[in-house]
Amino acid sequence: MFIMSEDSQRTQGRDAQSSNIMAGKAVAESVRTTLGPRGMDKMLVDSGGDVVITNDGATILNEMDIEHPAAQMIVEVSDSQEEEVGDGTTTAAVLAGNLLGEAEDLIEQDVHATTIVEGYHEAAEIALEAIDEQVNEAAVDDEILRQVAESSMTGKGTGGLTAASLAETVVEAIRHVDTDAGVERDNVTVHTQIGASSNATELVPGIVFDEEPAHDGMPSEVEDASIAVLDVELDVRTGDVDAEYAIDSIDQLNAAIDAEEGELEGYAETVAESGADVVFTTEDVADRVANALANEGVLVFEGLGDSDARQVASATGARRVGDLDDLEESDFGSADRIHTETYGDDDLAFVEGGAAAETVTVFVRGGTEHIVDELERAIGDALDVVATALESGEVVPGAGATEISIADKIREEAAGIEGRKQLAVTAFADAVDIVPRTLAANTGRDPIDVLVDLRAAHESEGRAGLITTGDEVTIDDPFEHGVVDPADVKREAVESATEAATMIARIDDVIAAE
Repeated sequence: MFIMSEDSQRTQGRDAQSSNIMAGKAVAESVRTTLGPRGMDKMLVDSGGDVVITNDGATILNEMDIEHPAAQMIVEVSDSQEEEVGDGTTTAAVLAGNLLGEAEDLIEQDVHATTIVEGYHEAAEIALEAIDEQVNEAAVDDEILRQVAESSMTGKGTGGLTAASLAETVVEAIRHVDTDAGVERDNVTVHTQIGASSNATELVPGIVFDEEPAHDGMPSEVEDASIAVLDVELDVRTGDVDAEYAIDSIDQLNAAIDAEEGELEGYAETVAESGADVVFTTEDVADRVANALANEGVLVFEGLGDSDARQVASATGARRVGDLDDLEESDFGSADRIHTETYGDDDLAFVEGGAAAETVTVFVRGGTEHIVDELERAIGDALDVVATALESGEVVPGAGATEISIADKIREEAAGIEGRKQLAVTAFADAVDIVPRTLAANTGRDPIDVLVDLRAAHESEGRAGLITTGDEVTIDDPFEHGVVDPADVKREAVESATEAATMIARIDDVIAAE
């Protein structure tokens, strides 16, 4: 009797567990060397020859062509970490991989997968308690936020800028969108532009997008602008049905031309008389309409994408209008200044101040595409973690100190757990040690020696991390050196890594259809 297709492949028992665990470990290992301030970069080349150079864990895993379903679960861990808190993606993936490695050792010792899962979940609860104990008691002020941003960006590609100088810009951006209702993270955007040193990176109080005026004669700058956002085509209307018109005389031709001219003039007059200084439309604008509006001193941008139009409307307070006859002054948005700038072959529009200032843009500059791409990723992560730290008000020591504390507390609690589950709880602590071990290896230090020294310092001082300052590597209190992370980043890494590892460890049957 054939229950499944003859082409189906089935792997069961230890073979299935081993295959899945091996795949998960391999993915985690691929990003492990990128961890920490001395982490290395990866060069990723796709089938089309496009190159990405980065040490961002989420980017690396998403750019890799991963097919194994268990390995994809590790990628999902990284994606979840990125989506929830914006950073710690490499930590989460590496921790998940090492939890799988420890689970494999336990399975070989005939510890049942269910026991491992129960032990891991109990250990994760202890880990969360340890994180709570490490939260800094001081209020999260701008100085701590700068430390959070700098810690996030240290070791990432920031061009000619230091992480410290970029941290100032990041904190200023997040503070700008901090409201009574919380941090409006979506109101901070990052726009990249090639063609200058990264030192030219700046914060724009408004929005920036790739657009040029619809006519060369239009003003390049408008102050105290009244802004209309349209979903209207300012061109001769055409029917949806193909049709032909027979013209038998010059009079008929002139009448047709006059009708078109009248229609276009009507568009220009309606817009000009509305009082709008600047018009953004998602549709096309006829040259004659653009020329007429240019003569009236109206600045027009045509063919905007829906997302850009939505962003302009949201930032300026404008209401999108789908029929020109409905355009009223109450639909207008406002901005202190709208201007266009040319950078090489690219034209950019800047909408600044006024209602638009509720949205801010980090305008990133860099000499090459690779530099601005990596800067964009680094700043994006920093914005996320600063927003997370500001909203939660909780930060913990970085540099491996929190992981040392987690492992120490888990081992201490494991002594009171009976049965084989104790083995799983202890294995979880061993897996957490991978973070300080990897930080040590990436600085050129011996992981075993550093781990022993960190444990001893933690035992005597209560807090100890691996501090990297220039070429010097020391063991000290990370808070004293401004190396801090949002507590939620650590919590999310523990929870997502545990969830993925336990899910994979429980799989003992893989059925694949050809």
